[in-house]
Amino acid sequence: MTPARPALVPVPYRVVGRTDETPDTAEIVLEPVASALPPFVPGQFAMVYAFGVGDIPLSLSGIDGQRLTHTIRAVGAVSRALHDLRPGHTAGVRGPLGTGWDLSAEAGRDLLIIAGGLGLAPLRQLVRDALAAPRRFGRLNILVGARTPGDLLCARDIDGWRAAGARVQVTVDRPDEQWQGDVGVVTDLLDRAEFDPANATAFICGPEVMIRATARELDHRGLPADRIRVSLERTMHCGTGHCGHCQLGPLLLCRDGPVVTWEQAETLLSVREL
Repeated sequence: MTPARPALVPVPYRVVGRTDETPDTAEIVLEPVASALPPFVPGQFAMVYAFGVGDIPLSLSGIDGQRLTHTIRAVGAVSRALHDLRPGHTAGVRGPLGTGWDLSAEAGRDLLIIAGGLGLAPLRQLVRDALAAPRRFGRLNILVGARTPGDLLCARDIDGWRAAGARVQVTVDRPDEQWQGDVGVVTDLLDRAEFDPANATAFICGPEVMIRATARELDHRGLPADRIRVSLERTMHCGTGHCGHCQLGPLLLCRDGPVVTWEQAETLLSVREL
């Protein structure tokens, strides 16, 4: 019997697709060279290793059987090395790690999927799963904020989501001369979202300041805190709950997160970190 692969050993995956989303952000599609990792669910993450450089945690922006898609912004040495991978190159992957988004208990409820910046990537597969079962859920609202029109991710997906019947609203902080959409913060879009607070669930990912503002506004509008799901970010090194770098109060976000309820997160995020 073949022994189980240790959790800290990366599995080789080969790049089989690449799409440039913005000048510094690319979508990389990976498939296993040999044996595959166990199945991922939306919202979970992997530790992805650039050989000879290092590894970083990356959320999944797409899951298609054994194929994994990551949306990578080049901001440091490791992310830049992974961003620059081309079809045929290989990377190491270990996971699945952390908690994910869960639609299993949301039948009949209105859904609010709210993203800021790169936070749209971890929510992308959740949108696809919701659209794949349109009769199972109530109204699907997708609210997206970006810094500029050029920073907007998933532009082609957004057109398709609208065509599939989702209520999609997009806003930017700094418009260019061609932009004809909304300008401002993503919470401004909530006025046009269609949902019943007593029968809705929200999924939020983005910068922490955006998460706080959005979750508090939804709470103010009557959405229960245990039905507001947020994805939190802290520096992760090991991905297995051993090093403690991602600790937030009693939580180790690589193990107990990144997805938690606002009921869990609100008090923890109100404590000043030294």
